[in-house]
Amino acid sequence: MTDAYTTIRVARHDLERFMDAALAQRGADDASRDAVIRALVTASRWGTDSHGLRLLPHYLEELAGGRINPRPQLRFTRRLPATGQLDADHAIGHLAGYTAMAHAVEMAREMGIGAVAVANSSHYGAAGCYALAAAEQGMLGLTVSNSDPFVLLHHGERAFHGTNPIAFAAPVVGGNPYVFDMATSSIPWNRVQQYGAIGRQLPDQVAANAAGGVTRTPGEVAALLPLGGSEFGFKGAGLGGLAEILSSTLSGMLNGFRLLPMVGDDMATPRGVSHFFLAINPAGFIDLEHFQQRLGDYLADLRSQPGVADAEVLAPGDREWRCMAQRDAEGIPLDTANREAYAELAERLGIGALTPL
Repeated sequence: MTDAYTTIRVARHDLERFMDAALAQRGADDASRDAVIRALVTASRWGTDSHGLRLLPHYLEELAGGRINPRPQLRFTRRLPATGQLDADHAIGHLAGYTAMAHAVEMAREMGIGAVAVANSSHYGAAGCYALAAAEQGMLGLTVSNSDPFVLLHHGERAFHGTNPIAFAAPVVGGNPYVFDMATSSIPWNRVQQYGAIGRQLPDQVAANAAGGVTRTPGEVAALLPLGGSEFGFKGAGLGGLAEILSSTLSGMLNGFRLLPMVGDDMATPRGVSHFFLAINPAGFIDLEHFQQRLGDYLADLRSQPGVADAEVLAPGDREWRCMAQRDAEGIPLDTANREAYAELAERLGIGALTPL
């Protein structure tokens, strides 16, 4: 038996079924639904709960309000042999992300490298999903995105950059891809919301209150600190600017400081979020067998290093792949807040509720 305050686990296929039905109720076309499900379920299987299933209610609200185009006509323009721009027609960001990376990979197969700037998109969730999509095709993949202001500049008084993520992935023969995904803030904004929903205190040096002081209470957070915190935040602020320039500037869109907020009263006006995607074909630089040998040597050397106090040294992605294997076997967890949100969606939309394992 479970009660209203018990975490439950659900099967991957049941979660995918629920998401598909909910998105269909909001008019999303097949391509949009497939992309959202692919990204959200991947994030939840990885254990990136802040960017996984908990975001579905928000996307449904955007679709209902008209902010996101449920049946977009994406238009790709190849401007040079290895570069292009994708106008996403205010699609849901997951569709824009997977589509843009597919174009980048196609150009990389031909030219050795492919880069795509995306205009007129929306929030695309976990950036690592799109870097992974390149690695699954044998390419190195990199993506960045902008968002509305959540993060203080170093020594700044108010939020300026978004959490502006950077993700990179590399293919590994005989193993899971190397996947690195980070916000340029100390933590992502969704993590603050997640911690608030489950009544958990934040780590130190990650968020600030309205007076600019560091706080660990989710309900007091007015802005995030850049990566590096109060003393070394110039590093995160600089990386946030890098992501901003590659995304909004190359796509000709507004910078994140001028975007509508992700969460607010206006769910009708498109936000115009922008992204950038890069695919690199290793064969354009080195023999593939040699590349894989050197990458394997690097990862073996990294993982063999001694850890402090018997801790294990992990490569980027190791924790996520382990979590995925566990959740595929045991089910994907829903905490109290997500369980209640999905129960409410099932009733409101008239779709079958999730079945606890």
